[in-house]
Amino acid sequence: MQTRNPILDEIAKMTTGAMGLAQAAGEEAKTAWRAQADRLVAEMDLVRRDEFDVLKAEITALRAEIAALKGNNNNPSTES
Repeated sequence: MQTRNPILDEIAKMTTGAMGLAQAAGEEAKTAWRAQADRLVAEMDLVRRDEFDVLKAEITALRAEIAALKGNNNNPSTES
């Protein structure tokens, strides 16, 4: 039969409490780090990836349009 040792029970409770406290402190540190990183990114005025992709597609379309217009200017019109 197993006997209960109150000292070991208290050590187990303290260990469990310490682990919970350490985990909560880790989560709080992670949250603080993320907030700091978000603030830094906002201050740097960085663009999000989806906005970048949209602008890239627009630039590609505009370049194609410019190339087409230049092609029309290089071929003299016969309607003079």
